[in-house]
Amino acid sequence: MSEFFSSKYKNLTPYVPGEQPKERKYIKLNTNESPFAPSKNAIKLANEQAEKLFLYPDPDCKELTSAVAQELGVSSENVILTNGSDEVLNFAFMAYCDKDNPAVFPDISYGFYKVFAEINCVPYKEIPLKSDFTIDVDEYINSNGTVFIANPNAPTGIALSLSEIERLVSSNEKRIVVIDEAYVDFGGQSAVNLTKKYKNLIVTQTFSKSRQMAGARLGFGVADKEIIADLMTIKYSTNPYNVNRMTAGAGLGAIKDKEYFIENCKKIIENRNYTQNALKDLGFTLTNSSANFVFAKSDKISGKDLYLKLKERGVLVRHFDKDRIKEYNRITIGDYQQMQIFIQTVKSILEEI
Repeated sequence: MSEFFSSKYKNLTPYVPGEQPKERKYIKLNTNESPFAPSKNAIKLANEQAEKLFLYPDPDCKELTSAVAQELGVSSENVILTNGSDEVLNFAFMAYCDKDNPAVFPDISYGFYKVFAEINCVPYKEIPLKSDFTIDVDEYINSNGTVFIANPNAPTGIALSLSEIERLVSSNEKRIVVIDEAYVDFGGQSAVNLTKKYKNLIVTQTFSKSRQMAGARLGFGVADKEIIADLMTIKYSTNPYNVNRMTAGAGLGAIKDKEYFIENCKKIIENRNYTQNALKDLGFTLTNSSANFVFAKSDKISGKDLYLKLKERGVLVRHFDKDRIKEYNRITIGDYQQMQIFIQTVKSILEEI
């Protein structure tokens, strides 16, 4: 850290992404990416836009915004397109958190929430998950501030019901609730339709997971038109051209290829079920995941040791050092062959103990 770095960031701890090692080829089950290629139309339309990269993209992303809105059954004025869902989440921290409105989120959840609070210099409150890693909605109802909840949650994969989300949103319509639905397409219930009923709800989603576009960086937010206007004010005050031409083209193509999207989500769910059952047969304890990953621990080996032994054998999973979850590993669901190799590798490690 240089002598010029602002003192307001002296305690800032950056978000740590999952490993992206280059020293060898791994079966990569650590960053919740899709194992499948982008759809044919996504690639085709991205390539078409590559020829126009000498021109700025449409800052309003009108065509893609319209396509996303139509897909979700809302109006274009209810949608904002962003550089990954991380950007719209940051916009929400900027727009709706301050000294009078702290950010409120679970103690075990997406690690970027704490970073967004700290980099925007806003106070925050972390509410502990219950002993079974579920979210206690009453704790949020009884807390002041802007609420951020990942649903399904990460890294646990546990989903809140739509009725619980509505109970939270309706409990205080004078405060903003942000529901981060990065993993909703793998078994959760989307709260998008509730944005038509409640003006204090923002729902965010991403193309990274279920639409095979983690490398393109495309996300969006859905909310009442006045909320979207707030977020657009933040966008136009920071980075008007936040979605590049190729990403917008790829996003439009992905929306067009709906059958491909549905088919791949179905495969991930099937592979998740296979992985969960196989791990249970090996004596693992798992949370009830509705995401494209599972969260598992074994009484036979520590979470850290299993992570390291898997890495030695060319399989990457995600391990967290936080006390409450250090015995668990988060395992992204890949294609069937990858999950077979993962299970066989785990089995061989356990046999050596």
